[in-house]
Amino acid sequence: MSSLPPILAKPVDIAPIWLVERVARLIFSGVLNAHPDLFERLGDYRQTRYGFSPTDLPLHFTVVPAAQQLTVSRGQPPLVDARIEGPLVLLLGLLEGRCDADALFFSRDLSVTGDMEAMLALRNALDDSAIDLPRELGALAGPFSPLVAGTARYIRTKALEGRDTTWN
Repeated sequence: MSSLPPILAKPVDIAPIWLVERVARLIFSGVLNAHPDLFERLGDYRQTRYGFSPTDLPLHFTVVPAAQQLTVSRGQPPLVDARIEGPLVLLLGLLEGRCDADALFFSRDLSVTGDMEAMLALRNALDDSAIDLPRELGALAGPFSPLVAGTARYIRTKALEGRDTTWN
């Protein structure tokens, strides 16, 4: 499975953008708190506007590392310096370093446009970060942490089945 199941995509599709952005920013903040030096390896590319466009959701995520800023939008993709497009589960798998970025790019499961050097710098920055999104989601869930983290881990395992191969 490389697309988000409709049962998970539909609520995101109809949710107000401010709510989607709030949740995305909470997760983003959690990741940055757990990995405060995540963007240090970017060097000059910290000023880059990175775009992430899931092909299975009508959303666009823009990250500016230097400002530690994340925005979410719908409609036309915003102007960015480097963009990657693909199914959400693969984009999240790349964030965690669980997928082979080169194989996904050459198989056309992902599309990268704009500043390729900036995108490679980001990939290298993520390379050793050991980001664990289910753990980050669990941390946001308070007393429901084990349930949320376990469910997210199960979904990740099913979504990345056959693609769960690190690039390093």
